[in-house]
Amino acid sequence: MMFILPTSRQRFTEADFRFITRNLATTESQGRALMELLADTECRDQVLDEEQLVQALLDSPECAGISEHCYFYLLVRHVFRRAGIEDRRLADYVAGVLAGFVRDEPSAVPRDGEGKPMRYVFEILAAMQRVDDRTRFYLQAYLGNHTLFITGLFPGRIERQRERRGAPGIGYYEGMGRSSFKAASDHRLAERYDLDRVLAQLAEAFGEVRLALNDLGQRVVWIGEPMREPGLSFN
Repeated sequence: MMFILPTSRQRFTEADFRFITRNLATTESQGRALMELLADTECRDQVLDEEQLVQALLDSPECAGISEHCYFYLLVRHVFRRAGIEDRRLADYVAGVLAGFVRDEPSAVPRDGEGKPMRYVFEILAAMQRVDDRTRFYLQAYLGNHTLFITGLFPGRIERQRERRGAPGIGYYEGMGRSSFKAASDHRLAERYDLDRVLAQLAEAFGEVRLALNDLGQRVVWIGEPMREPGLSFN
């Protein structure tokens, strides 16, 4: 099982850097100078905050030709700053969460002892009581990530289920996300993977982060397709 780490900025591709220089540099010499800046971590972070890059994505996301890590980092960082959330590492982690769920990789879905995917929250909660320590940490972080993903990008789905079927509302899932991230942040493995601080931040500021993602979810498109709703059921 894989943990999501705040490494989106470390996974940018050559196409990502070409996208950045194409939209920020007006001459060949400016492009070369910009590539030198992008090679420096601190300077790169400053460059990535340029609003022109976000506007370029919003104007023509299907033609950007960039990786999901670059795409989501730029958008998450943008909406976080609008919401007063300035921590770049937090934006990096959340971008990795979105990129991971968009890829919808079968290997990332939690599985029970028989290898069957766990598609329901109650299955994951029950599994936490009987798994080993490492798996419990993975499930805690996964449930926090998934709760943030669906409440951040698909609040309408939760509201429809509440209205039609009497299912719990946003507040219930926000509480679940907070408690999951808090439990994960307190786990001994969180410090080993240098995730304790970012997970604690998500537990503390889940509501603010969720609202910022609601803003992103109103207009996000990935490779020309609307964002798909996840397969894990909250029922």
